[in-house]
Amino acid sequence: MNQKVLSTLEYTKIIELLTQKADSAPGKKLCNELLPSTDLEEIAANQKQTADALTRLFQVGSTSFGSNSDLGFSIRSLEIGTTLSILELMKIAAVLDNVARIKTYGKKDRDDAPDDSLSELFGQLTPLTQVANEINRCILSEEEIADDASPKLKSIRRSMIQTGEKIHSQLNSMLTGAYRTYLQDAVITMRNNRYCIPVKAEYKGAVTGMIHDQSASGSTYFIEPASVVSLNNQIRELELAEKEEIQVILATLSSMAGEHTKELAVNQKVMTQLDFIFAKAKLAMEMNATEPLFNNDHIIHIRKGRHPLLNKKSVVPIDIRLGKDFDLLIITGPNTGGKTVSLKTVGLFTLMGQAGLHIPALDRSELSIFTEVYADIGDEQSIEQSLSTFSSHMKSIVHILKHADADSLCLFDELGAGTDPTEGAALAISILNYLHDRGIRTMATTHYSELKIYALSTDFVENACCEFSVETLQPTYRLLIGIPGKSNAFAISSKLGLPDEIIDAAKEQIGKEEKSFEDVIADLEQSRITIEKEQKEIADYKARIRTLQEQLEKKNEKIDQAKDKILRDANEKAREILQEAKEIADETIRDFHKVNAGSDIRELEKKRQQVRDKISEKNDRLALKTPPNAPVRKALDPKKLKKGDTVRILSMGLKGIVSTLPDAKGALFVQCGIIRTQTNIKDIVLVRDDDAAAASVLPKTSSGSGKLKMSKTMSISTEINLLGKTVDEALAALDKYLDDAYLAHLPSVRVVHGKGTGALRSAVHSHLKRLKYVKEFRLGEYGEGDAGVTIVTFK
Repeated sequence: MNQKVLSTLEYTKIIELLTQKADSAPGKKLCNELLPSTDLEEIAANQKQTADALTRLFQVGSTSFGSNSDLGFSIRSLEIGTTLSILELMKIAAVLDNVARIKTYGKKDRDDAPDDSLSELFGQLTPLTQVANEINRCILSEEEIADDASPKLKSIRRSMIQTGEKIHSQLNSMLTGAYRTYLQDAVITMRNNRYCIPVKAEYKGAVTGMIHDQSASGSTYFIEPASVVSLNNQIRELELAEKEEIQVILATLSSMAGEHTKELAVNQKVMTQLDFIFAKAKLAMEMNATEPLFNNDHIIHIRKGRHPLLNKKSVVPIDIRLGKDFDLLIITGPNTGGKTVSLKTVGLFTLMGQAGLHIPALDRSELSIFTEVYADIGDEQSIEQSLSTFSSHMKSIVHILKHADADSLCLFDELGAGTDPTEGAALAISILNYLHDRGIRTMATTHYSELKIYALSTDFVENACCEFSVETLQPTYRLLIGIPGKSNAFAISSKLGLPDEIIDAAKEQIGKEEKSFEDVIADLEQSRITIEKEQKEIADYKARIRTLQEQLEKKNEKIDQAKDKILRDANEKAREILQEAKEIADETIRDFHKVNAGSDIRELEKKRQQVRDKISEKNDRLALKTPPNAPVRKALDPKKLKKGDTVRILSMGLKGIVSTLPDAKGALFVQCGIIRTQTNIKDIVLVRDDDAAAASVLPKTSSGSGKLKMSKTMSISTEINLLGKTVDEALAALDKYLDDAYLAHLPSVRVVHGKGTGALRSAVHSHLKRLKYVKEFRLGEYGEGDAGVTIVTFK
């Protein structure tokens, strides 16, 4: 890929952002050297690594490679048996500690979790924990070796401390004894690494010893008393022994590390590679970018793409197509309307995608492999080379035409500008025709009406425009493919206050054909706005109809489920009642069989009363309880009741026909189907003729203890919304929801996971593949939620 286009399309700025995301110096170096590739397999592998790293960032969180450093020189030194310095050994220990953390980070949460493209890299890491622990035990800092690094070093340092204490004891006795008047200060000082005392100049002969230094004023001599010379010599000997032992310790540690030079080299290489991959993933996360699809057919389809260097909160996403229905796209529109940004977006996305970087666009955006990308964008006027704007552009265009082929992508900004409009338009048409005839994918921006006509009249060439609002005098930055841009010079000038007579005079200067062409464009633009508005209204209506349809289906489904549940509960209750009635009847029959002529009639009556009590207890349990705040129901007037009236027995929930009128106590018989039961007038209500047909076996509503409690499986929704959840939270909620939905015999459900980076969707799909009761699943189609939802069908 030519270096000029990397700068023109601002790919170098993307690399700067990428480098900032790397933690270690080797990782930053690898980021800084990243260039686009032209090998489809290599690009696919790099994109997969970026996607898998991004998934890990979402699932596990971020990690750091900051302790990774270049160990190349140290490893070569170890291979030839050289003893490493303290700093070099500390670097090795820091790298190994970092390797251990990254190794743990890369472990799978579950043994059955599938491997990804990074699993092999994590598997190549060898923490060498024993080596790292030994180095950390022996070396405390860049300037300090631990006393316990070796028994000999510990003994030497103990001796040094003891000797130093003896020296201080000797000197302190001199400071407080007869020598006190000879001293300038009662302190012990160091000169030439030997302990001395400060003696006044006039008493230097009174203190026996070696003079090591004199003060600047000459009033003080620093004398090492003869009594501590031997002890100072011992200190010096111990210091030399300490240095020798430290070298032995460093040599031992170097030898230990030297046994693993191969592992160290692999660790450093893999850590650098992982730092580089995760830097790409961090950049994708910051840009809210997704993995593009690649093809070899030179087809580009960017869905809601955002230029990565513009503010993602304010930039307007654009849709761009090229290569399928047309291979040449001519973009027109006002200045600062987004034409150049559209060109740069296509070129920069191509470079980023081929470099293994995600692009800030919706998922399933497509890019193609191009061996070269050429761009003639910006003012390249050169005073030194005596080149005008037109000449500099033409020089660049000549270079592009000379080297471009069918595997190239060509981008031209303001093609043919900077010279006579007629000649410039003619040149632009000829250049585009040259590229078009050779099947070279090309995008160009222009203000020339002739190029609009060329696009309308030439096969596989398409117009596009950057939308402009005349009302606000501001571009909307929307790219509209298939519509030529209209010149808004007159409308803008009028809005800004240019007199009408000047504008009218200017309009007379335009030829009839050009004026007619502009009018056609204006009509097309108005038609487009009207159609878009109508399409939006239709889409809204469809969405409302779909929502109402789904609500109706859910309601019907809930009714069917409730009906089945009520029938099951009623059958089960009836079976229990019959079983209990049979047991009471059997018990009563056995009691009567036991009766003989001498039996006490009172005992028999007592047992009969026990049977009645049991029946009354069951009736009371089956009776509907009146809620505490329910209105008091007025008792039925016996005079208004007649034979043949339809009534409902409240305690049993049954409808029947009055067979007898109530007696003085209110007791009466009601015929319920084939059963004739006795009840009380307080337990019945009249049923109107229009309600009789709608009456059901069980009451439709109840409260208190009589309320029907539906289980979760009877009221499960046909949709679950996972938006805003982490992957772990979403999978837990999804698993429980799918179990309930399957138990509720739902044929299919709708899982809303959103589009975003695609990480949540991938996790959901991986989870669905492991569920045995899932028959199939697919992404939503247009109108169902597109790639933001997954439709799951049960077996």
